[in-house]
Amino acid sequence: MERQSGDVVPPDFLVDAAIGYFDRMLAAPELPSLRLDVGSETPAAERDALLAGVVRPALTRYREFLAGELRPRARPAAEAGLCWQPGGLPRYAGLIRAHTTTERTAQELHDIGLALMADLTGEFRTIGRRVFGTAETAEIFGRLRTDPALRWGSGEELLAAARAAIERAEAEAPRWFKTIPSARCEVRPVPESDADAGTIAYYVEPALDGSRPGIYYANTFHAGERLRHVSEAIAYHEGVPGHHFQLSLALGLDLPLLRRVAGVNAYTEGWGLYAERLAEEMGLYTGDVARLGMLTQDAMRAARLVVDTGLHALGWSRQQAVDYLRENTPMAAVEIEEETDRYAGCPGQALSYMTGRLEIDRIRAGAERALGERFDIREFHDVVLGHGILPLPVLDRVVSDWITSR
Repeated sequence: MERQSGDVVPPDFLVDAAIGYFDRMLAAPELPSLRLDVGSETPAAERDALLAGVVRPALTRYREFLAGELRPRARPAAEAGLCWQPGGLPRYAGLIRAHTTTERTAQELHDIGLALMADLTGEFRTIGRRVFGTAETAEIFGRLRTDPALRWGSGEELLAAARAAIERAEAEAPRWFKTIPSARCEVRPVPESDADAGTIAYYVEPALDGSRPGIYYANTFHAGERLRHVSEAIAYHEGVPGHHFQLSLALGLDLPLLRRVAGVNAYTEGWGLYAERLAEEMGLYTGDVARLGMLTQDAMRAARLVVDTGLHALGWSRQQAVDYLRENTPMAAVEIEEETDRYAGCPGQALSYMTGRLEIDRIRAGAERALGERFDIREFHDVVLGHGILPLPVLDRVVSDWITSR
């Protein structure tokens, strides 16, 4: 399977996507996506001349390279992963270590993903029977994908629901956290310039100097096509008690800057996913429809363990990955295609979410066993969020030291 010599080249569908991106950009006469407000010191005419005389020709040359030189040499979609590249398997092993900060192998992660998916199937059936009157996962997934009642009526309704979810979380948080960020989490719509091709939601941490608050951005573009049932889980992941608590608190710690802003995805995204399930413990979900949203988010992250390793270690084709996601998750068809291309183009990154959540779960379970009745969930969360952004083995040691001190 693994090639021993030759150039490293991407699969054809990723090259086609890049060509399409530059085609759309170059079709606009003034390159509006690059026309930033340059302020009073640089005249707009100078900016526009730079875009026309330097940037556009450079983008055009790069587009021609993609179509004329790279596309004819690109690998087929049947060979989408790193395992088809020269030296691909050891490179993928290194990316797993970098993205998960653990020593787990691709096969271990693949098997963990399969086991999680089996457990989630049982949960979907239990709640699906209550909500839709059926325990058949295909029917449950079909309803989640297509039921008009599970779509928003307007962008304003979507934002109101996000604000309500975060307000519930803020009100309940003192029972679960000793330290609460001084500033509340603001909810805003994704800016119009980014909404069309933008993600469903994201969080931007506060500015270091305090000039900008922490903001949860929810995408209201084509709100009538967006899924109502995942809204609460996403708000708890991105806002409270997820990234807003995690990143806002980290910025306020008396630690070196690196410890406050480091990009350790397994810790940051692991906490975000942990927060989605913690919200169920906190009693924040408004009903079974919202719990199906929580399971939908869980299924996507568990499936990532299966599909990412399938592509890059086990030789799966792009179509195998698409088929697995379609059969085992309620993700929409367009989302499945986009997610598959993301995994193919960024090997290992998608593993960090569920790997991080499982490690935090494991560390918490160990603390509960060791401390028994002395275990305090508020103190535990203070320890997890009170030492900056850490690789998972370091977080494990920090919590172990806390257990010893108790």
